[in-house]
Amino acid sequence: MRILLLADQAEPMLWEHLDKRKLEGVDLVLSCGDLPASYLSFLTCFTPAPILYIHGNHDGRYEKTPPEGCTCIEDTIYVHEGVRILGLGGCMRYNHGMHQYTEKQMLQRVRKLWFKLWRHKGFDILLTHAPAYQLGDDKDLAHRGFQTFLYLMDKYHPTLLAHGHVHQSYRHDFKRVREYKGTTVINCCGSYFFEIEPKKKK
Repeated sequence: MRILLLADQAEPMLWEHLDKRKLEGVDLVLSCGDLPASYLSFLTCFTPAPILYIHGNHDGRYEKTPPEGCTCIEDTIYVHEGVRILGLGGCMRYNHGMHQYTEKQMLQRVRKLWFKLWRHKGFDILLTHAPAYQLGDDKDLAHRGFQTFLYLMDKYHPTLLAHGHVHQSYRHDFKRVREYKGTTVINCCGSYFFEIEPKKKK
């Protein structure tokens, strides 16, 4: 399955200067947040692939104008052709804005998903806005990663953790792809293509 991962910045070749070839063969589009709703809605006109999204910390505007033709998978597990995607948007709480959580609040969100996690026997992709703690995050509170995501990877061993939030311009040592105990961790700022095969259910 070919997946187009998006986050934070609208990709010019998919937006102002659309190159339809970029969408050829794409089976699924996943947005890690902080993208204009109009951008995601625009893409629905050029690909039959489902477009799934979670919220970034700047996506309060989605409350009134959500991306048309797209599906929000916040706090749920969405299954597409056997691939299980768990959506947990938002970032670390640093002020009183929307879609911000303390570490305790993020863990509480996960605990509320226990039945879905049990019923689906885990998940293959963890779709987040913020990164995991010390896996591509930054030192300031706003861009600090969640330890809860480490717990999820340790327990369920997903194939992929896809996130955004930390832009390439924020760090001189920016690294897009990492590995964590068998899970590929990708900073999807802009766009990134990823291939995945559904895991066999145990």
